[in-house]
Amino acid sequence: MPIGSRLFRKVTIIGVGLMGGSLGKAIKKHGLAKEVAGLSQKQTTIATAVKMQAIDYGDHDIRKAVHNADLVILATPVSIITGTLSMIGPYLKRGCIVTDVGSSKVSIVKTAQQFLPNHVFFVGSHPLAGSEKRGIQFADDRLFEGALCIMTPTEQGNRSVTHRVKTLWSRVGCQVKFLSPEEHDRIIAYISHLPHLLSFALMNVIPAELLEYSAQGLKDSTRIASSSPQMWSDICLGNADNIVRVLDELVKNLSGIRRAIVTNEAKILLDEFQKAKDKRDKLG
Repeated sequence: MPIGSRLFRKVTIIGVGLMGGSLGKAIKKHGLAKEVAGLSQKQTTIATAVKMQAIDYGDHDIRKAVHNADLVILATPVSIITGTLSMIGPYLKRGCIVTDVGSSKVSIVKTAQQFLPNHVFFVGSHPLAGSEKRGIQFADDRLFEGALCIMTPTEQGNRSVTHRVKTLWSRVGCQVKFLSPEEHDRIIAYISHLPHLLSFALMNVIPAELLEYSAQGLKDSTRIASSSPQMWSDICLGNADNIVRVLDELVKNLSGIRRAIVTNEAKILLDEFQKAKDKRDKLG
């Protein structure tokens, strides 16, 4: 591995599940760090992560895991990210960079600003990649290839630090965009959080005894309902204001469709469905 390709000497990944494990594998694949450490409370997870070459070694003690790390990546659910940020500061060396993969940013950025010491640098990240599957056993070093990663540096952030983290995401295959934490949370409520809530709600509406008649359309529409309930509960509470607003917009739209069906307004239905089709076709 050429020395010039390394961005960091030591990277520590807190949470070596699907996201953290995939990122560890990608970092090692592309030679972006001399060593990759992992933190997990389960020894079996650490052993599997080492066997899959997602990390070089791991620990369940946060102080030991982050010792002398140049970069710490928080790859856990949002509620655990904020909890970790509130207590990790004393264990980080001067100049350490901290980033994350959380899907809501305002609460995370505020917590980092409140609790991390001045000699530690934080820049928020959110790679829009993943799966409804969970666990290190599903880690894939190609997970981030072609994915969008939104970074949320603040005005107080260090530009060189932001550039290093951007380079990391670019080198594992992401296209990087920059947004403010507030704009990130507003957008993600529409394009990620709402689809997951729709998928959960749709599955809950359908009587269990009817599922044996399901065709591929239902399976395609509800695949993400197999995502972690705990993780999505945390996400909803972490981005509550934005999610409630987009849910209200959805209810209004569904009410309009319901009204058109009740009043036999074929043209309204056609217009609504055509508008939706045109938008969907542009997704490619």
